Amino acid sequence: MKKSVFSMVLLAAPTLAQNSTPSPLPDQAATARTAAGCGPRDISFNVKTDKAKHPTAKPESGKALVYVLSDIQTYKPLTRVGIDGLWVGANHGESYFFFPVSPGDHHLCMDWQSSVKRISNLGSALTFTAEAGKTYYFRTARDEKKEHELGLTLEPIDPAKAQFLISSSAFSDSHPKK
Repeated sequence: MKKSVFSMVLLAAPTLAQNSTPSPLPDQAATARTAAGCGPRDISFNVKTDKAKHPTAKPESGKALVYVLSDIQTYKPLTRVGIDGLWVGANHGESYFFFPVSPGDHHLCMDWQSSVKRISNLGSALTFTAEAGKTYYFRTARDEKKEHELGLTLEPIDPAKAQFLISSSAFSDSHPKK
């Protein structure tokens, strides 16, 4: 009798374990990052910068144009830039790039591409409303409020200041790594 009770418990154990295991929850951190505008964490970029080129553009018909400049002089981070949950490019050190967007509300995000977890969590995000025919300038910069630790911020900047930064920045050509 003892043997058959033990056998029943032994046979039922895997079933009980399966029923008591909670179903996997969606990655809430990834969901929040996507809502902030960031793309998937597993996408990395290769970036080439060219200090000799300083291209600019005008918005396409029915679109707005977004410039993202990085003027971080220390650390020369590789910062990914995402909009509405998709990565659109990256900067490395003092560089910039631009891309078109449709009119409407957008979530713009940037983060530091790094294999070091503490650093890869650094970034910033903001929301803006784009109008067709307009150009928007944003800057990634070191967060000066964090004196003794690393911090990054993303902020809108004045068009004249943006043009000044473009004149001394490298143009960034980035592509997702395969």
